[in-house]
Amino acid sequence: MDELDVLKKEWQAREQEFPKFTQKELYPMLWKKSSSMVKWIFYISIAEMILWTTLYFFVPESSKKFQEGMGLNDIFLALNILNYVIVFVFIYLFYKNHQKIQVTNSVKKLMKNILKTRKTVHYFVYYNIGMAAVLLFATNLYYYYNKEKLHALLKSDDFFSSVPAETFIGYNIIGGIIIIGFLILFYSLIYGLLLRRLKRNYKELKKIEV
Repeated sequence: MDELDVLKKEWQAREQEFPKFTQKELYPMLWKKSSSMVKWIFYISIAEMILWTTLYFFVPESSKKFQEGMGLNDIFLALNILNYVIVFVFIYLFYKNHQKIQVTNSVKKLMKNILKTRKTVHYFVYYNIGMAAVLLFATNLYYYYNKEKLHALLKSDDFFSSVPAETFIGYNIIGGIIIIGFLILFYSLIYGLLLRRLKRNYKELKKIEV
């Protein structure tokens, strides 16, 4: 008898020692866990918005002047307002999802709300990453087609005076890709963990439903 068979027999022998839960006992546990995870999604989305808002105040004044010199201030202001509106909509949806789960009283409804929450989070993540990618592409495309203005601004800056416009655009693209990579990692670790747990709860609920 090999080691694996020994482990299997030992597990089967000890299986009787573990507590058995009925469907009536299991549902409240899964409901409580799901509600807690959706609540955390709501809290994290608020914390994320506060974090990005706080970081804005640490943007160097030189960067703001650079945007102004490139004629991007009004565009960035409009994009920021639009972004806040969309993020507030997502936060509201997370809140509503949590409220719905709080009053859920059936397995089927809980499963439906879990699916809806997962879908909302996926859209939220896709929006943030997509927005960052589009902004990176559009900004650098604008720089490329306004190289003369960009070159003049770089010349007037002590730090970038010797940097060609094309090199600056290249550095900007690399920096943007690193930021997008960080965003993907952040969402995979934080929201991804909560979504995987919600998916596990959904599978357990599906067994009860069957």
